[in-house]
Amino acid sequence: MQDLIGKIVEVISTETTYTGKLIEIGEKDVYIETEAGWLVIPVENVISISEKAD
Repeated sequence: MQDLIGKIVEVISTETTYTGKLIEIGEKDVYIETEAGWLVIPVENVISISEKAD
């Protein structure tokens, strides 16, 4: 998953799907930058992270 850092990704969580630039995957949180600003998603809520298809 570290190879996705800096790329535009879709993060599917238990709540919704987020799209943005993957900044960091930490032990507790996933950080992405979206058009609306920064999002911090708890790792325990993340179902999958994948590169967004064009």
